[in-house]
Amino acid sequence: MADEKLVDVRAKFVQSVNEDIISQLLDELHRVKIMKDEEVEGVKKNKKTQDQARILIDNVRKKGPEASRLFIDFFLVQNPFLAKQLDLQSFSTAPVAQEVQCLESKNGTKLCPQSVFQQIKNKEGAEIYPINDRKTRTRLALIICNINFDSLNDRQGAEVDLEQMKLLLEDLDYNVEIATNLNSQGITTCLKNFATREEHQASDGMFVVLMSHGYQDSLCGVHSNGKDSDIFPITTIFSTFNNIYCPALRGKPKVVIIQACRGEQRGYMVENVEDSAISAAADCLQSDMPLQTDAIQRVNVETDFLCLYSTTPDHVSWRHPTTGSLFITQLIDAMKKDAWNCNLEEVFRKVMSHFASNPCQMPSKDRTTLTKKFYLFPGH
Repeated sequence: MADEKLVDVRAKFVQSVNEDIISQLLDELHRVKIMKDEEVEGVKKNKKTQDQARILIDNVRKKGPEASRLFIDFFLVQNPFLAKQLDLQSFSTAPVAQEVQCLESKNGTKLCPQSVFQQIKNKEGAEIYPINDRKTRTRLALIICNINFDSLNDRQGAEVDLEQMKLLLEDLDYNVEIATNLNSQGITTCLKNFATREEHQASDGMFVVLMSHGYQDSLCGVHSNGKDSDIFPITTIFSTFNNIYCPALRGKPKVVIIQACRGEQRGYMVENVEDSAISAAADCLQSDMPLQTDAIQRVNVETDFLCLYSTTPDHVSWRHPTTGSLFITQLIDAMKKDAWNCNLEEVFRKVMSHFASNPCQMPSKDRTTLTKKFYLFPGH
C-alpha cells in the first residue's frame, strides 16, 4: 500500500528534499483538498526544511493509501529523479492522478496543477514566455465590442460574447477593461490609451479583443455606412502595440482576437446534400458582414504578436442572435478546457480543428510573430 511505502522511505525523503519541493507538494495537495489551510500552515511555520518534510510526509501518510498515492504521483512529476531513487514508481497511477489534479474555476476554466506547471517549465525552459509572480504582476486586457450601429444591423448576441470573454480573461488573472459602441476614432483612442498604461511594465503579456462588423482588413465604427465611412484599419492595432510605441510590452506576448467578417463569401459549401443541417442552422445565424470590401495593404509588425481571427479573408463570420458568435464561443470553450497544459497556438489549432469538422467558417491565425510558446497557466 502507498501509505506503507511512505513509512519505508520517510527517512530518505526527509534527508533529500529541499524547500522548493516541499512548497510544490503543499500547493498541489492543497489544490486537491488533501491538506487544509491550517495543515499547510502547520508545515510552513517550521524553519528547518527537514522538520517541514517530516511533518508533511507524516500528515499525508496518516490520511491513508489514496492520499499517499496522490502524494507519490505529484512527487514523481516534480522530481522524477529523486522519486526513482526512493523506488516510488510502482505506486503511481498517473491517469487517475491527472484526473484529480485538474480543478476548475467557478467559471469552468481548468486550472493548471502545480506539478504540470513545474513540469512544463522544467522541460521547455527558455522556449516559453516567462510569467511574472502573480503577487506583483499587473496583467491587463481590453475588450472593444460594437453592438449597436446607426446604419448597419445591430449585432444581436454580441453581449453574450462580451460577458463570456470578460469572465474567461478574469479567470486568467487579467484586469479587464471594456469599451462598447465606439466609432473608428474612438477605437483608435481607446487602443492608444491602453498601450500607455503603466501596468504593462509589471505585466507578462496582454490581450486585446475587438468585435464588430468588418471588411477584409478593417472594422466598422458605429457610424459606418459602408467601406468608405467610419472605418478602423486593423493595421492600427499592430502599430500601436509594436516595440517602438509600446516598449513596456517589448518581448512579451501580445494576443489580438478579432471577431468580424472579412468579406461576404460563405466559408463552406454543400455537395449533393438536400436539407442539410448546415443550411438549416445557418438560417438562424447572422453575419458580421455589412458590405463586400477590397483588401487594404497590411503593414509589417515586429515581435511577439499572435492575432486570432474569426474567419479567413473574404468570408463571413457567423453569430447567433441569442448565444453569441460561433468563433468566440468555441475559442472560450477551448481555452477553458485546454489552456492548462497547451500553449495558446495549440489551443487555437484545436479551435480550427473543431471548425474543420463543423464547416461554417474557418478561423485563421494572422500576423503571428511569437518567438516562444505562450502558455497561459490558469491559476498561476
